[in-house]
Amino acid sequence: QVQLVESGGGLVQAGGSLRLSCAASGSIFRLNVMGWYRQAPGKQRELVAAITSGGSTNYADSVKGRFTISRDNAKNTVYLQMNSLKPEDTAVYYCNAEIVRTRWDIIAYDYWGQGTQVTVSS
Repeated sequence: QVQLVESGGGLVQAGGSLRLSCAASGSIFRLNVMGWYRQAPGKQRELVAAITSGGSTNYADSVKGRFTISRDNAKNTVYLQMNSLKPEDTAVYYCNAEIVRTRWDIIAYDYWGQGTQVTVSS
């Protein structure tokens, strides 16, 4: 019913940039918080950045000043601009969204994308 489709991952050298996109589609009445998480091999999934429907943002300390999260509410899409990438940013990046599916839903449901690999070489 609801899909999150990510794009934009890839291989980049340290110091380079990538832009991730995540488009939500399906039964969507309202998109609340949207965010990006990442999981490196052998590590727990961690929050990278999040943005509310009103545009308030939150970042992990490790990416502040380098990554920028934004969203286009008309397109149900969230972006993550990643600059000055470091090898330690290498991970699978997952899109997350809290979605109210219909006007009759009293709670928001949590959805995840399939993940996109970001690899930063030194």
